[in-house]
Amino acid sequence: MSEYDYDLFVIGAGSGGTRAARVSAAHGAKVAVAEEYRVGGTCVIRGCVPKKLLVYGAHFAEDLRDAKAFGWDVPSQCDFSWPRLRDNVLSEVDRINGAYTSTLENHGVDIIHERATVTGPHSVRLASGREVTAERILIAVGARPAVPDCPGAEHGITSNEAFHLDGVPKRILIAGAGYIANEFAGVFHQFGAHVILINRTDVILRGYDESIRDRLLQISMTKGIEFRFHAEFEGIEKGEDGCLTVKMSNHEPVTVDMVMFATGRVPNTDGLGLETAGVELDAKGAVKVNEQAQSTCPSIYAVGDVTNRVQLTPVAIREGQAFADRTYGGKDVTVDYDCIPSAVFSHPPMAGVGMTEGEAKSKLGSVKVYLSDFRPMKNVLAGRNERALYKMICDDVTGRIVGLHMIGPDAPEILQAAAIAVKAGLTKEAFDQTVALHPTMAEELVLMK
Repeated sequence: MSEYDYDLFVIGAGSGGTRAARVSAAHGAKVAVAEEYRVGGTCVIRGCVPKKLLVYGAHFAEDLRDAKAFGWDVPSQCDFSWPRLRDNVLSEVDRINGAYTSTLENHGVDIIHERATVTGPHSVRLASGREVTAERILIAVGARPAVPDCPGAEHGITSNEAFHLDGVPKRILIAGAGYIANEFAGVFHQFGAHVILINRTDVILRGYDESIRDRLLQISMTKGIEFRFHAEFEGIEKGEDGCLTVKMSNHEPVTVDMVMFATGRVPNTDGLGLETAGVELDAKGAVKVNEQAQSTCPSIYAVGDVTNRVQLTPVAIREGQAFADRTYGGKDVTVDYDCIPSAVFSHPPMAGVGMTEGEAKSKLGSVKVYLSDFRPMKNVLAGRNERALYKMICDDVTGRIVGLHMIGPDAPEILQAAAIAVKAGLTKEAFDQTVALHPTMAEELVLMK
């Protein structure tokens, strides 16, 4: 008979926590998971999934305009219902939430719909006051949107609230220049809003290849999205008419109908009680872990965004799977963080894997760069001047592809398969020897000279 109530107690039922709980239970562990909001976490409930559905909806704005060139008699003014799209998206979120819940229950995981805080190396306290013990505790509480500390910040929204709006604002200011900012800038623009994106530097999408992010900036500005750089938030004032006047450094104030903060995400460790068990956090509040996801308290582990290593859903899932297989499945596995592909579902989308050109030159010294700058066939017939850009970076000595980056229609879908080749260490010659699949955009990958 175990001296603990559970073998594993998971705090947080997002992507990482759910996977760890389910697989640990499948390996025979007695598992409970506490979730104060909804099973599924940020990705399913108010992140990747509903965001991608909004992106699909926004694409129809351009598709309907382009359809005329393909022979379709489309009215010049098509009505769009934000409430209908919003409600359909939220219904799909409900469905996936139910599926995640059923999966845990079917594997015998106890789901506790309460906030849980750590009270020691092997104990947690639920919001109801009940104390629960476990041999191991897994922290998988994710991260939350960061909100600037400025006067009037309470008048802004974050990505959390964006999925529940009553309507599309006529004018919206988005603070930030990362993937969340650029994705929602594209979505709101396609739905008819005038979008102003402000950033404290002049760099968007830091970490992505410079050529690709510059192309997105160029396309976005051509479409009418307004950018204000070197603009630090100074405050928001709400007028009697409900409009918001935003003051910023180096620029004149601007009045809009909505302000959205997309200024990064903060690990969700506030008030979690980790200090009671000697769990160390870094300067940003992330749980410090080793390659086995173990914190400075031997019985407490952490996976996903709360560790602030790589804030991507598939990474959290892999971390949760590896933890469960290693701890309860007897497998010696760790997560490989090298060559992780990522995408930005902007308009158009961009995707990349491996090193950027700058990183490759810094690390390898001598590199060879191949580019394909072209108008996709669909854009040509539609009369759209928007150009795609594919970029391949190779080690000049070995010919091995060390980075692949692209922007254009369906770039993330194309890159997922191509990322396998980059991860496998294939060379430019291997791509050259592959016959093109014509006519496609992806064929540009094997035709670069």
